[in-house]
Amino acid sequence: MKFQHSVSYAAIITGLAGGLVAPAAVQAQSSEMASEDNDDGAIVVTARRREERLTDVPIAITAYSAERLEQQGAVDITDIGLTTPNTTLESSRGTNSTLSAFIRGIGQQDPVSGFEQGVGIYLDDVYLNRPQAAVLDIYDVERIEVLRGPQGTLYGRNTIGGAVKYVTKRLPQDPSFKARVSYGTYDQAEAVVTASMPLGDIVRVGASGARLSRGGFGDNLTNGLENYNKDIWAGRGTLEVGGYGEPVLVRISGDYTKDKSNPRGGHRLIPGAVSGAPVLDDVFDTRGGLNDPVQEIEAYGLAMNITANLSDTVTFRSISAWRKDDTATPIDFDALPAVDLDVPGFYRNEQISQEFQLLYEGDKLNGLVGFYYLDAKADTLFDVRLFTTFAGLTAFTQANVDTETYAVFADFTYDFTEQLSLSLGGRYTWDERSADILRQNYLGGGSPTFGGAGIPFGAPGTDFEGSSKFKKFTPRASLSFKPTPDHNIYASFSQGFKGGGFDPRGVGVNAPTTNANGVPSDAEVASFLSFAPESVDSYEIGYKGSLLDGALTIALAGFYTDYTDVQIPGSVACTVAGLPSFCGVINNAGKATLKGVELEASARLGEDLMTGGDRLMFSGALGYIDAEYDEYITNIGGVPTDVAEFRSVQNTPKWTASGTLSYSTPAGDGDIYFGTTLSYRSKTNQFEIANPYIDQNGFALLDANLVYNAPDKRWSIGLHGKNLTNKRYKTSGYTFVAADPVTGEIVTGANGQPIGTLGPEGTLTAFYGNPRQVFVTAGVKF
Repeated sequence: MKFQHSVSYAAIITGLAGGLVAPAAVQAQSSEMASEDNDDGAIVVTARRREERLTDVPIAITAYSAERLEQQGAVDITDIGLTTPNTTLESSRGTNSTLSAFIRGIGQQDPVSGFEQGVGIYLDDVYLNRPQAAVLDIYDVERIEVLRGPQGTLYGRNTIGGAVKYVTKRLPQDPSFKARVSYGTYDQAEAVVTASMPLGDIVRVGASGARLSRGGFGDNLTNGLENYNKDIWAGRGTLEVGGYGEPVLVRISGDYTKDKSNPRGGHRLIPGAVSGAPVLDDVFDTRGGLNDPVQEIEAYGLAMNITANLSDTVTFRSISAWRKDDTATPIDFDALPAVDLDVPGFYRNEQISQEFQLLYEGDKLNGLVGFYYLDAKADTLFDVRLFTTFAGLTAFTQANVDTETYAVFADFTYDFTEQLSLSLGGRYTWDERSADILRQNYLGGGSPTFGGAGIPFGAPGTDFEGSSKFKKFTPRASLSFKPTPDHNIYASFSQGFKGGGFDPRGVGVNAPTTNANGVPSDAEVASFLSFAPESVDSYEIGYKGSLLDGALTIALAGFYTDYTDVQIPGSVACTVAGLPSFCGVINNAGKATLKGVELEASARLGEDLMTGGDRLMFSGALGYIDAEYDEYITNIGGVPTDVAEFRSVQNTPKWTASGTLSYSTPAGDGDIYFGTTLSYRSKTNQFEIANPYIDQNGFALLDANLVYNAPDKRWSIGLHGKNLTNKRYKTSGYTFVAADPVTGEIVTGANGQPIGTLGPEGTLTAFYGNPRQVFVTAGVKF
């Protein structure tokens, strides 16, 4: 089966009730889900970088269509994390725009240069190298795919947990206009306008603009700023030439986002040890006094995607991209007016990437070969200000980390029979990481980089330049048996790796040394700051099926993953040249085993129940993961010690579940949709060391949506409720308090409170998920 590039994804990917397209949904449940170019009604995804029926792909995938995302009132990609099994997608602590992503126990929540995410984020097949500006707002979207498990063959390095693919809409051949506005609690006010038009038979232009704003959930009681507010402008522009039956399609797109939201201030969980400042009643309020630099995130990019059908069986594809983002952010760790532990920071990232693919589609053999290149620069600059500890003591860090990557890859599927097929693939990657790291203490104020008047004090704690090269082959193999086109039983093996590098917060003068003068050599500093790549071997078996004439679809997957050389970045209180400071600590802690089960299902419970054409549906997802460290080596008193029994895999609840019950019915010439979703996550550890203050116990969230669509869906109006029970739940936090180095148990002082390790007040702060929100959305299109 060959799918033309003019496939209408909006038609064929349209999901079942609740917005979830289960991986087992191999056939459309009604003819309305079929596209004009794919009349068998199959759901189509591009998980293997080519268009395939979802049932034919031996990968655990959850796909969300634009229509269902709109029905659910989804705002950004973090919204889909609650209904995707074994997946965590959260805004990272101090901003709305930096993403923390974990899939099947693998991810990364440290945003500084040098550390890389374990889940790949893709915008129209362009890999986003850094987590800053990766919380993509949902507008002008065709679909979002979540691929679980390592995708090292087709997607490369840093996809060892999985990948999230954000796919924007193709421009239609006819003039079009679409607008959507929303208004709700906390002064939520949003508007998205999209328009396109042809400039001839083969040329089309289009643009989208979005204004996304919301008042704060709380307040900063020190400076009067709203806390947890949202203030975003965004836009996309597209030029398309060809396609729609033409052998060549050239798609040039650009996007721009400016986020001027206030910094998100943390909620202190303990009283101030010196000031006695009490814990605030409202978890969305804060007292942090730092607001310099003023928070601002700016991100933009250009991409050119070229697809050329060279023959009936061979297609050439080129993906060229340039992206850049700049973040200025004030992070008040201690969340108090005094400068006890304040960190103003800049993140500056830029990347250029090029990918070539050659696809072959024959009667029995299908697949592709490709080449990928990435040149990326990530610069992080920040002060760590401990003004109340000493006379304006600041530890300044500048870490410039460059990455250059080449890769060649191939993946092919051979159909021995209509029932039995074998897929083999592999990728060979060459990585080079270069780092330029400077650590310098200042006294009397902050560093000049952030407008401070501090005076350099002593020699730099780190003044390092170095590079490392890594190379890795990551294979993939799978065997699929399809007793009928509606059922697929598969088994797969895949590998992935995440690049090594240098700790941008490491302090070179603290490197162990054998030199008699106590000064470590350049080689000893390089060894101290460097860390090796981590890798995974993953085994998966699964079933995807459509039963009862399409009334029930099921996807069931079981996986077992060996996770080795696990990178554990972090930061702790330390001493540099006799002064208290803030040091990076990273090591390849050892080994972990991740094993679990995922079940997704959609069921048509009834039709024509109360009126002709109505439908009652249920869709659900269940994830279970047993994630444990088998070995976790840390240095305690100079002695390598295995503390695996006292460590947990972070941001990985053992159970994730969701269920959506929905009812749709004709209403005049239009239709009404009502759906309610209950999602659950069991206890979540924010870091590897358990912390009863910031770890989140199991919780459930309840959402509901009521939408009316006019005839031909020319206009619609919807009422959406999120977190209707107003549950308070933690998503992340900061901790700088004393703990037992082996067990991680928090040490308390005579007053029964934790003892601070960096700054006299003590730092133990938390960030929370959104409270109850209710909003109305109205849309029109023609």
